[in-house]
Amino acid sequence: MSKIIIFGAGGRVGRLVAAEALARGHQVTSVVRDPARHPDLPGRVVAGDVTDPDSVAALVPGHEVAVSTVYDVSADPAEFYPAAARALAAVPGVRVLVLGIAVLLESAPEVRLLDSPEFPAEYRPFCLGHAAGSAVLAGSPGLDWLVLSPIGEFDFAAGRTGHRTDGGFVTPGWPRPEGALSGVDFATAVVEEIETPRHHGGQVAVYPLT
Repeated sequence: MSKIIIFGAGGRVGRLVAAEALARGHQVTSVVRDPARHPDLPGRVVAGDVTDPDSVAALVPGHEVAVSTVYDVSADPAEFYPAAARALAAVPGVRVLVLGIAVLLESAPEVRLLDSPEFPAEYRPFCLGHAAGSAVLAGSPGLDWLVLSPIGEFDFAAGRTGHRTDGGFVTPGWPRPEGALSGVDFATAVVEEIETPRHHGGQVAVYPLT
């Protein structure tokens, strides 16, 4: 049994990760900005802000794993994701797992899907914010971290359809590969990585089985 803290637990992915972890017998702390808005969240629910180092430093100790599934449409991604990464990386002895985005995966060494000429320019700031957050994690000495990125769109209505987690290169080009990854399957991939760590210090893809 692991003690897991989940930032962004009020979102669809965070909720699924919390539910999967609890179903497998782990202890879960769900972090949201306003617990009163999420009376149906499973597990222990607390108020916190992943971009606030003091908040993170107060909440994370005592947990083995911190999971971040955060998203803030009102925030500047160039500031939001690096701030979250810095706060999480500053807590010693905790493994950090982060929900990523597929376009930052590589189709060849140092060639990201984001760099395709067909990639829509209007999405680049959000994606580069994610990349900046990952760079903070990568530059944190001694940190055990991993970014898990879903391949294809999420299907939150689907049940368990199967998945695989792969640290290799993905199919080049834009748009992203077709198909939908069950939200439950992604949550399962996150919890499996907690239970049996297989990847460290990088970004991996979570694929639907088709």
